[in-house]
Amino acid sequence: MNLFKKLFKQTAIYGLATVLPRMLSFLLLPFHTDILATGDYGQLSVIYAWFAIFNVFLAYGMETAFFRFYNGSDNRKKVVSTSLISIMVSTMVFMALALLLQNGIAEASGINPQYLRFAIFILTLDALVIIPFAWLRANEKPMRYAVVKILNVAINLGLNVFFLYSLPKMVSSDPEGLFSVIYKPDFQISYIFIANLIASSITLLLMLKLYLRSKFVFDIALWKKMMKYALPVLVAGVAFTVNEVFDRILLEKLLPADVADSEVGMYSACYKLALFMTLFATAFRLGIEPFFFSHSNTENPQKAYAQITNYFVVLGSIILLGVVVFADVLKILFVRDPKYWEAMNIVPIIILASFFLGIYHNLSVWYKVTDRTKFGAYISLIGAVLTIIINLVFIPQFGYMASAMATLLAYGCMMMLSFFFGKMYYPIPYNFRKITFYLLVSVVFSGLSFYVFDRNLFIGIPLLILFLGMVYKLENQNLRKIFLKK
Repeated sequence: MNLFKKLFKQTAIYGLATVLPRMLSFLLLPFHTDILATGDYGQLSVIYAWFAIFNVFLAYGMETAFFRFYNGSDNRKKVVSTSLISIMVSTMVFMALALLLQNGIAEASGINPQYLRFAIFILTLDALVIIPFAWLRANEKPMRYAVVKILNVAINLGLNVFFLYSLPKMVSSDPEGLFSVIYKPDFQISYIFIANLIASSITLLLMLKLYLRSKFVFDIALWKKMMKYALPVLVAGVAFTVNEVFDRILLEKLLPADVADSEVGMYSACYKLALFMTLFATAFRLGIEPFFFSHSNTENPQKAYAQITNYFVVLGSIILLGVVVFADVLKILFVRDPKYWEAMNIVPIIILASFFLGIYHNLSVWYKVTDRTKFGAYISLIGAVLTIIINLVFIPQFGYMASAMATLLAYGCMMMLSFFFGKMYYPIPYNFRKITFYLLVSVVFSGLSFYVFDRNLFIGIPLLILFLGMVYKLENQNLRKIFLKK
């Protein structure tokens, strides 16, 4: 099997592990927006924004450091045990401090203390599976990775359906029945967190094998090297998360109190229609990240990296145009309540921003394989500063449109900075003309379809077919070489 065919196969499996679970969770979007008012959905979105921020701190770059040192180590067991001990100790310290200080945290974040307790335990459980999942990826076990990830979200989805839909109906038809004991009215958000907590608990049980067979040898010298590599990744991760979710928090704080939660709810629901690009970019990143490290010492790896980025842009351009053309179909399928549709104008902007982020992750190979992770931190910090400034200045006047544009400008800036510094420190022969061509054509066609012709399918579909024809004509031979070569 040639190199690219193997890469695309693993990416497809990781894609299954990422896409199918998130598609299952995507089914919760119409479910939650049907049951929750826009304000309640806004509250839920803000809480999960805080989740994302704390998740980064609890991982503190150890996953990426694990890949880096695991692939280059003569004693991989020591890398595993040192990583596990580090994550276990830091997670237990977090849990103890968070429970001790939960009232102060609730006041500072604005999160209901009842929800915060659920959040602490969910974050703890999720942190403890970081290294086991990384071990599966490093050892090229994508099928087990996929099964556990899919099971996690299937349980979460099933419990959401039970708690929010089935349980109220059963109690309504039989008020004195067995299930009346666990039913509470106006308890929807708590039920969502309970479902998440149960799913995370089962996932940890399924991933305990690595903990149970480890000898738990802690190499302090190795740990210091890993932390030196990981801390810039942590800074980059925090900055990235600010770009990704902090706009919800700022919208809630900066908009008038009487509309803030509702505006956040509409913005968050329509934002999720960009999930198709996010899923593709995430699956691609999960597939290529181990590939970057394992092939960094092969002959002329830069050529392979350049080809991978070319294929990412080709496929991403198709997804960008496809989602934009069928945006109105998707909103009817997944955001059925028209009260949420007011924010639909952000959809092309957020999809393009996600595309820029995916390109950035592909370009970021240069600082990962050369151990210059501090550049990743610098670039992400610049993006985060842009995000915060644009949101602070423009949210009071433009609301969530300011947040959407901030996301686009931040990721676009990060993409260009990574390309610029990469040329200086680790030149990769990207086909810049081809990348620019596909990107520009897909953006122009998307803008015409969505904004000029008002999402008219009789215009959008021919534009999509025309673009697919161009891709087929230009890329047919290259794709046949990859997938037909033995």
